[in-house]
Amino acid sequence: MGTTTGAVTALAEREWRERARRHERRVDALVADHLRRRREGERHPVEDFLFTYYNLKPSQLRRWHPGVGTVLLGEGAGDRLGERFYTELPDGGVGLDTAAFLAARRVVDFVERLLSAVADRPAHLGCFGLHEWAMVYRTDEVRHGQVPLRLGREGTDRVVESHRIRCSHFDAFRFFTEPARPLNTLQPTREAQADLDQPGCLHANMDLYKWAYKLAPAVPSELVVDCFELSREIRVLDMRASPYDLAAWGYEPVRIETAEGKAEYMAAQRGFAERGAVLRQRLLDVCAALRAG
Repeated sequence: MGTTTGAVTALAEREWRERARRHERRVDALVADHLRRRREGERHPVEDFLFTYYNLKPSQLRRWHPGVGTVLLGEGAGDRLGERFYTELPDGGVGLDTAAFLAARRVVDFVERLLSAVADRPAHLGCFGLHEWAMVYRTDEVRHGQVPLRLGREGTDRVVESHRIRCSHFDAFRFFTEPARPLNTLQPTREAQADLDQPGCLHANMDLYKWAYKLAPAVPSELVVDCFELSREIRVLDMRASPYDLAAWGYEPVRIETAEGKAEYMAAQRGFAERGAVLRQRLLDVCAALRAG
């Protein structure tokens, strides 16, 4: 175990190299199928999403960082000095240059404000994933053209028209078709994101992964992968509850047009909200550690 002094943990070289190896093995297992498909020119409508919508490469996810408040000891730690935001510390060892990081990464202010606002709100669980349905409402240009609609064109439109849509997340709302936009009870904007995002939203919890890697290398890589894994599981629910028929890929639908499907969706959504709250607080703890220097 590393030695801890105040808010700083010092890791001997043997310890931090083992942590790095564990992290690399974990990521290798998570990205193996995606890399194979990429080599073979295949695409997966569910599992490849985190590598196309988000902009962190598998090689970047695999790179281990100890995070703010951790000092690497030993001769090998010096190799990190060639990487951005790493510095030799006055008391010895190599760690994050918090002043340089805060000066360069102004996104910390936005992320901290957004995550704090979301953490203080109750979770709304009644959206039933209708954002995906609104993205294909009254259009022939669907986002996943290789995947058929489970209820067909007219059936999909009827589901949208028979429900109250309350999508609060801008990065979902911006993909709504033009006819669907007026049907949403909210009109999210990027500027209002911190005012509207809420902890029950699937996309707000998926985006914990984005905020984690945008705060790298201040965020420990283990936390980035924890957020990645949650985001991947949420993506599965998002698509199972969508209007698409994913039977060919082995996914059973969550039929949100039925009472049973709605109950199944809300139960899963509640579980994701609870897990997201834990990860959100861990990211806020990183922000607090950065402020503390």
